[in-house]
Amino acid sequence: MGEFGFEVHSQKGSYIKLRRSGVEQKETLTIPLHRQLDTGTCKAIFRQASKYIPEEQLFPFFYE
Repeated sequence: MGEFGFEVHSQKGSYIKLRRSGVEQKETLTIPLHRQLDTGTCKAIFRQASKYIPEEQLFPFFYE
């Protein structure tokens, strides 16, 4: 997510918060740091990130 301007803001346990400052608000993503992610978790991260980044730009990073 660094390519989209997000930086690690904090970490608690096996989760990190990524943050970037938007025009009107701070944009935050919470991402689990697990070796393997379930399909549903990947979809949830995609949905969360697509609030701030157009899906067309995100798609190549999540799906081949």
